[in-house]
Amino acid sequence: MPPLRIALVIAATAALFAHTAQPVEVTPPAVRKYLSEPLISKIYTADPAAHVFDGKIFIYPSHDIDAGITDRTDGNHYAMRDYHVLSLDQIGGPVTDHGVALDLADVPWAGRQLWAPDAAHANGRYYLFFPAKDKAGIFRVGVATGDSPAGPFKPAREPIAGAFSIDPAVYGDSDGAFYLYFGGIGGGQLDRWPGNHYDATALPPTATQPAVAPRVARLRPDLLGLAEPPREIQLLDTSGKPIVAGDEDRRFFEAAWLHRYHGTYYFSYSTGTTHQICYATGTSPYGPFTYRGVLLKPVKGWTTHQSIVEFAGRWLLFYHDSQLSGESNLRNVKLTPLHYRDDGSIETIDPFRN
Repeated sequence: MPPLRIALVIAATAALFAHTAQPVEVTPPAVRKYLSEPLISKIYTADPAAHVFDGKIFIYPSHDIDAGITDRTDGNHYAMRDYHVLSLDQIGGPVTDHGVALDLADVPWAGRQLWAPDAAHANGRYYLFFPAKDKAGIFRVGVATGDSPAGPFKPAREPIAGAFSIDPAVYGDSDGAFYLYFGGIGGGQLDRWPGNHYDATALPPTATQPAVAPRVARLRPDLLGLAEPPREIQLLDTSGKPIVAGDEDRRFFEAAWLHRYHGTYYFSYSTGTTHQICYATGTSPYGPFTYRGVLLKPVKGWTTHQSIVEFAGRWLLFYHDSQLSGESNLRNVKLTPLHYRDDGSIETIDPFRN
């Protein structure tokens, strides 16, 4: 193989499996306007996990900072050190920043990188689920508890046994059971957990093999641990076959989220390298889920991370882009209405206006 072609192959492979190695970010044409404006501009926020607590929308984002890190290997420049909680009483109303809800320095087991969190309410308490690299550089999932949806939250001394990688998302079902979804390939290290056992030498699947699967596990009633071993979530095409690793337009990369609409479970996620938010549907919180389409087209920046919630009779999509800074690691959260068609499919959202 000619040297130039070898170099191109190596570059393409690195872009596929590194969290932020993709060199081409989405830049909107100058004539297009943004569909939505940032909810807050005093700090940089991303990965918004939205929930309705006490009649308000509470948003649990990651808190982007400029840590002066130029090494983008495995997303090292995403060096977030704390979490803030945001809230709003009504759509279009003022957004309150409740300040620091959890600091990296207060998590005994964590070493660095507080990435995308999520929250839940049960047992009269509020729970914050979050990923961080431990002292050995391996992403784990932790949990912290508090008496208010705005925090502060007190973390457990150890990460949740059996939970790993990044992007924890919690879904509370109508029967009272709670499920934890997690995982992200590349910098999120999910590729290194075949069979739920960490292996730093594990190789990613080939382009024609089934893609690395996100995980789900039912939580214990106290929400402080898993009630069962994590299961792999099957993402299928319309013919019932697993989506393969080379199908970058549809395969899972990160940002798992589950919601339910008219009895159907909707699993949404980011495709990472192709910058889309896609969704699939199923009849169980465990899956399998069948691919249905693109929920959100690429935003400005490298990629985005979503949550979906119903509030005051309207369904809302929360996401982030890089409108304020133009930098992929200094992002801002946004929201926009989400609309279902009569057949249960979701209208694709373009983050820009013509």
